[in-house]
Amino acid sequence: MASLYNPFIKNNRQKNLLKLGSDLADSFALRADKIDQEGRFPSENFEELKQSGYVSLTVPEHFGGNGINLYEFVMLQEKIASGDASTALSIGWHLGIMLEMRDDQTWSDSVFERMAKLIVNEHALLNRAASEPATGSPTRGGMPQTKAISKNDSWIITGRKSFTSMAPGLHYALVSAQIDDTEETGFFLVDMNLPGVKIVDNWDTMSMRGTRSDDLILTNVELPLDALIEGPETEKGELPKAWLLHIPACYLGVAIAARNEAITFASEYSPNSLPGPIKDVPEVQRKIGEMELELLRAREMMYSVADRWVTEPEKRANMGPELAAVKHVATNSAARVVDLAMRIVGARGLFKDNPMQRYYRDVRAGLHNPPMDDAVISMLAKRALSTSEKPS
Repeated sequence: MASLYNPFIKNNRQKNLLKLGSDLADSFALRADKIDQEGRFPSENFEELKQSGYVSLTVPEHFGGNGINLYEFVMLQEKIASGDASTALSIGWHLGIMLEMRDDQTWSDSVFERMAKLIVNEHALLNRAASEPATGSPTRGGMPQTKAISKNDSWIITGRKSFTSMAPGLHYALVSAQIDDTEETGFFLVDMNLPGVKIVDNWDTMSMRGTRSDDLILTNVELPLDALIEGPETEKGELPKAWLLHIPACYLGVAIAARNEAITFASEYSPNSLPGPIKDVPEVQRKIGEMELELLRAREMMYSVADRWVTEPEKRANMGPELAAVKHVATNSAARVVDLAMRIVGARGLFKDNPMQRYYRDVRAGLHNPPMDDAVISMLAKRALSTSEKPS
């Protein structure tokens, strides 16, 4: 397994970070099937993430965090996803918020410091709650139906959010809402313990069951005025959301886990119709080779783009298409790798006590995380059409 990461480790810091990720992944893997079968929130995993300091890795060092960069972030996320994808995807949203604010801060300095200290000192978990049943993914630009009404020096917020990942473990949610009766929106910091905040236990999917992306209902929740931490007057970020690379990293981690399972199986399974294990069968070797090619292509692309983001900050503003393309290539390649792995393992991979069936289900979820494939293709086409050279 180490050989899969050796080409990407640049220094001792990253080597130590990967050791942390490996230890967590090994621990998560022991519980992954049980958590998936029960469809429950992996609270034990999150306790380990807190105690290990993982939850504060993207917090700046001067606030007590580790200040890891995007390259290190995707490496760690890919690694822990090989142990349990639901845990990795969930914590990725949390870590990504602080990484985004470091790269392209839109919060005030006081809000950023407050959130950093909550994470470091109290192990607070936070996520954005922006999706709604009527609007779908916020990346499509729909106006939220959740409303925040100003009243008596406070905000009263009411609405319903869907796909609220790690809902049972959240301490704070950044809730998008329409402000008063205007066409303006903002994000409000909501303490999950406030009166009127309710989690609806309705996450019952075939994939990524442990994310517990339940619905969040807010009924006349009263918030202080400073709960509006991103409003109409907030300076808008100018950079693409590079931290979303944690999504392709997660699903490549699933693919790596499936690849490892398939290779182990092929090395050990010896039917009596063959003189040795099936790894010696040319067709099995072809499938393994195809898995390696898919992983090589997708991972080289992901790490290359992440490295460019870190080492060439002057180019960040124009990297949106590349970042989106990584997600498209990686999630589709990950699905193909798992499909190939399933073919190697065969019908045994369909049994509930075999992790292959979990990999097969989980990897499908990546196709529905933002940005969607059609949006990526459209973005690339528009860039090509706007920058193409005209014949002389």
